[in-house]
Amino acid sequence: MPTKDSVRSAGPAATAARRESPARRRVLDTATALFYAEGVHAVGIDRIIAEAGVAKATFYSHFPAKQQLVHAYLDEQYRGQRALVDALAEDLAGEPAREVLLRIFAAMAEYGGQAGFRGCPFINAAAEFPDAAHPVRQTVQAHRAWFHGLMADLLGRAGDPHPEAGAGILMLLRDGLAVGCYLDDPAALRTVVEDALERVLPPAKA
Repeated sequence: MPTKDSVRSAGPAATAARRESPARRRVLDTATALFYAEGVHAVGIDRIIAEAGVAKATFYSHFPAKQQLVHAYLDEQYRGQRALVDALAEDLAGEPAREVLLRIFAAMAEYGGQAGFRGCPFINAAAEFPDAAHPVRQTVQAHRAWFHGLMADLLGRAGDPHPEAGAGILMLLRDGLAVGCYLDDPAALRTVVEDALERVLPPAKA
């Protein structure tokens, strides 16, 4: 469920975001589009500089190394996804946890059907960085730990007696949905996902 929206946290991070230079924003937006469409390793710094329309010195003043740019790209994806889920949960405040889970997966399936979808940016990045100790992989794992924890929390509130185990199953469903929407027919997958959720989630409370 990747997002290109620029979503900011409250507090000091929000203040820093308001002060972000237009040049840095152009670099990060350009890198986001290219990394997601073509892959991290396939896109060089010189191309990002050219397409962002910034001087090389300006680029390196914001991102001294490509790894820092990659981290900024994934971190923004991570924060953006969390913000979208938080907004959805806020819209569904008072609704049963089971309904929140169904809506989260429905939103992911809908996003996967949009033009330009190339799967999960975190799965894609992990495939390019095989070393589990690499900082990029650590960012990927932080995202996965957040989503797993979210699933376990919602399952527990929905009445699942084994929410951790259930969260593991939903992680697999999430990964399969991200890959399937890219490789297969997203519209057909929605029915499959709905059926899978009905089999995994606790029954709706009367």
